[in-house]
Amino acid sequence: MSRIGKLPVAIPNGVEVKVDGSKVTVKGPKGQLEREIHKDMELVLQENEITVNRPSDNKLHRSLHGLSRTLISNMVEGVTKGFEKSLELVGVGYRANKQGNKLVLTVGYSHPVELVPADGLEIEVPAPTKVIVKGIDKEQVGAFAAKVRSVREPEPYKGKGIKYENERIRRKVGKAGAKK
Repeated sequence: MSRIGKLPVAIPNGVEVKVDGSKVTVKGPKGQLEREIHKDMELVLQENEITVNRPSDNKLHRSLHGLSRTLISNMVEGVTKGFEKSLELVGVGYRANKQGNKLVLTVGYSHPVELVPADGLEIEVPAPTKVIVKGIDKEQVGAFAAKVRSVREPEPYKGKGIKYENERIRRKVGKAGAKK
């Protein structure tokens, strides 16, 4: 039995969950999310919790069991608390600012890079070297944060680039360290 899949997902007060076949709709104070869960997974909705059951022990059903439960759990958490990813810009002259709903990055290219977030995402720039991506869909938040990071990934020699807030960059020794 899946350790994660067998755990029920608690539904807090103020959150409404509807299960229509394999389609799950979660509505909460921050918004509404919909997702299609694999048709083989059985969703049992009780008064204040959802349980995911699998029909058999074959490899596909075992792999989908924990995944389905986690997707539903992330939907419930997203409409109640929301998700956020913080990024830092490291480098001389590297900065970010917000123009309207666009994020404009100046990271050493001959031109500023403009990124437009998807609907449902919110961007904050509390400092010129810090960007915060917020939203209710964990997948969208992570994908946009990865897109921002890919504009100028951190390099291992000087550590310059865009990195996640708690990310550690493995540093390498340059040419001078290779001498004997």
